[in-house]
Amino acid sequence: MNTLRFLAIIPARYASTRFPGKPMAILDGKTMIQHVYERASSEIQDVYVATDDERIALEVARFGGKYVMTSPLHTSGTDRCYEAFTKIRGDFDVVINVQGDEPFIHPEQISLLKTCFDDSKTEIATLVKPYSYDDIVDNLATPNTPKVVITKDNYALYFSRSIIPYKRGTDRHIWLQTHTYYKHIGMYAYKHTVLKEITQLEPSSLEKAESLEQLRWLENGYRIKVAITEHETIGIDTPDDLAQALTFLKNQKKID
Repeated sequence: MNTLRFLAIIPARYASTRFPGKPMAILDGKTMIQHVYERASSEIQDVYVATDDERIALEVARFGGKYVMTSPLHTSGTDRCYEAFTKIRGDFDVVINVQGDEPFIHPEQISLLKTCFDDSKTEIATLVKPYSYDDIVDNLATPNTPKVVITKDNYALYFSRSIIPYKRGTDRHIWLQTHTYYKHIGMYAYKHTVLKEITQLEPSSLEKAESLEQLRWLENGYRIKVAITEHETIGIDTPDDLAQALTFLKNQKKID
């Protein structure tokens, strides 16, 4: 059994170009940040929100959660996670970065990330989900959802906003029926020593080209272990996404 000690950190900022105040948006009677916190807490004992805004801190305190105040200057959730980690007392081995705008994260997904560290060689872990056989190629093609190709032993080879791999000589409308494609689910877990190291790296050429932070890590020789989940998540970036999330929540309740 894995004896490592895990810490979950939820980066949350109030300022957002497309959806200001997003963590405070109400979803089925609770703020989004409360939904995320409660789901993370069902699998991890130690959970903190890392925020730069007093309004979010007050909301976390209201529902009984724990928070850490961090700098407003961070450009990534990874950097915010590391600052929070340095301020939280405890002898933690692995830090899990739980996206604050995905209120439907399933506890099993967090469990999958944890099991990646049963292998002592794992430095960083993340999740992917197979596209379904009957999905449409337009969903596969959207640059808003990064795709991943992986090795036989489940390490990431590359992440891209383009469709990878390109199936030469095959009609693109049947690509999903002839190959397993993976979408990236943006949760990460890092050994705490590795988290410190990657926050000190300069932005890389591939990262700048694709606007995907994880490519910086690959370019610098870090390996990213991949766990495969069948659970869908919905990231909320705009008010329209919130309406879609409400529909998703209603359908989940019917299934439960």
